[in-house]
Amino acid sequence: MTFNNELNLFLKARYPIIYINTIEEDRVEYVIRKNVKTNLKRSIYSWDFVDGYTNNPNNQGFGNRNPLQALELIERLNPETPAIFLLKDFNRFLNDLAISRKLRNLSRLLKLQPKTIIIIGSELNIPLELQDLVTILQFQLPTEEEIILELQRLIKSLKIKVDNKLFESLTRSCQGMSLERIRRVLSKIIATYKTINESSISILLSEKKQIISQTEILEYSSVNEKFDNLGGLKNLKEWLQKRQAAFGSKAITYGLPTPRGLLLIGIQGTGKSLTAKAIANDWKLPLLKLDVGKLFGGIVGESESRLRQMINVTETISPCILWIDEIDKAFNNSQNRGDGGTSNRVLGTFVTWLSEKTKPVFVIATANSIDYLPLEIIRKGRFDEIFFLDLPQRSEREEIFKIHLQQFRPGNWKNFNYAELAQITDSFSGAEIRQSIIEAMYQAFSEKREFTTNDIKEAIKDSIPLANIENEQMLKLKEWATSGRIRLASTKDVFLN
Repeated sequence: MTFNNELNLFLKARYPIIYINTIEEDRVEYVIRKNVKTNLKRSIYSWDFVDGYTNNPNNQGFGNRNPLQALELIERLNPETPAIFLLKDFNRFLNDLAISRKLRNLSRLLKLQPKTIIIIGSELNIPLELQDLVTILQFQLPTEEEIILELQRLIKSLKIKVDNKLFESLTRSCQGMSLERIRRVLSKIIATYKTINESSISILLSEKKQIISQTEILEYSSVNEKFDNLGGLKNLKEWLQKRQAAFGSKAITYGLPTPRGLLLIGIQGTGKSLTAKAIANDWKLPLLKLDVGKLFGGIVGESESRLRQMINVTETISPCILWIDEIDKAFNNSQNRGDGGTSNRVLGTFVTWLSEKTKPVFVIATANSIDYLPLEIIRKGRFDEIFFLDLPQRSEREEIFKIHLQQFRPGNWKNFNYAELAQITDSFSGAEIRQSIIEAMYQAFSEKREFTTNDIKEAIKDSIPLANIENEQMLKLKEWATSGRIRLASTKDVFLN
């Protein structure tokens, strides 16, 4: 149901108090006025704390700096006059005893008269005694159709030409921003480039970063990783390649369901985080990283509120990728006992969203252990697939050495003995292989010479891979992976070294 249809239904049913939660005050007022003029024929009275009532000459300035007086105007009007009272930022006064009492008294009157109070506020804070009287109505950020109309209007007014591919990129980049912010950013683009071109996208994405950073629980991650930088993981790469174009208009026209997400399990250093970044880069989608440490707050209800905020931001900015690193630590049941049930409520809301979300948000969750992963997370339907990232086998280790040495020594990377290095790094992860190269470079640099294969071999001898330290956990992961309940990210001979 659209916003206008839902609002009309509430007004015709004489809901006494409607609360519209939005940051777009001017836009929601414009939409309400246009809707009421077309469909309902009601008078509209608009009030704010500084100027009072402003759009009616008979009541100009009435109730300024006096929210209680603003409510008294409702009683003064003719009982038969259909009216809507737009009270801006009125949510800030709801905890006042006089205001709360007055609203409860007015609610009985409003049920009998064609009058409705609409509170417009950016924060949702309704006291308990009013919750039964107040109906919450969400006013979403601009839809794709609204953004397209706004871009077409601007492009036409500037008399410039934008090809279809660039227009689609601009539309996608503007999603998640208010119309006012879109206009402001586009003005900045015109002032900078004198036109709209491919360079405009970077300014739009920079503006999105500011929006995301304001949430404090999400981080906009800049990515430059590529799948070419990842050694091995053949099965995972093939799976992802088939879904590369799934967020485009052709896939939507084809009727293809949007991919839901991916759970990557494996010990540290096997490339889970790099995979998340490479996916975002390859699919040309913004990568939002959830800081699970900041998700849980100390105040009652704060954690649930932050989760809802996270969901709202990711969905409005979609299509995007949401990266949840070490999800096993975020929902570790053994550590969250005695928190008053907060973790269970957050988990319940989260897995429900994973199952029922319709917006194109691709969730990539990573985990180092299966011991503390709740069954609700692993159950089919939450993610499209669960992959196990094992330690690289010999051929993959050779590939990983080549990738890193090409980055460090692009001129003479072929001089190293990759087969020998791969042979002696059994149980090494990709991250540990990279670190062994760095250690060799430090040693050679201190001796003022170029590093060689022998330097890397010496660094390897001095290293103790994490798999040897946490061998029991590694064996448990392998046993679980081979049970058939999880797909292998690498080829079937992944355990043969």
